[in-house]
Amino acid sequence: MPTSIYDFEAQQMNGKTVPLSQYKDKVLLIVNTASACGFTPQFGGLEELHKEYADKGLVVLGFPCNQFGSQDPGSNDEIASFCQLNYGVSFPMMAKIDVNGANASPLYQWLAAEAPGLLGSKAIKWNFTKFLVGKDGRVIRRYAPQDAPKKLAGDIEAALAG
Repeated sequence: MPTSIYDFEAQQMNGKTVPLSQYKDKVLLIVNTASACGFTPQFGGLEELHKEYADKGLVVLGFPCNQFGSQDPGSNDEIASFCQLNYGVSFPMMAKIDVNGANASPLYQWLAAEAPGLLGSKAIKWNFTKFLVGKDGRVIRRYAPQDAPKKLAGDIEAALAG
């Protein structure tokens, strides 16, 4: 049974698998993203957080997902181009995954179990659900899709100081 985020791997958009243990002693903000969602403009806010806090130890990780209204149907290359061209995304974007159901990423199964949503639901409700993970690799908090990235700044600062 995994005990921290460092027990997982993720696939980059280029197909390379990376151990999340490479982010030890960093604070992570993990987000399931979509390119054609009402919340898509949050890419801009996530990029602002990345620029402001990366030097202090924050890593934003985006995980595209097409499970909610088919709002990210493109290939990994198309998604990467969209994010860079429209929002200047420079934080790591991983390969497209499922976050719910039988084919859900083991990482997302663990995140949802560690920080359930409303009424204890382990399901991810929509695009741009966010998970803040501390330097110890444990989930600090889950945020709803409508929570704007800038609203997370205080929690990020506290995690970076911890």
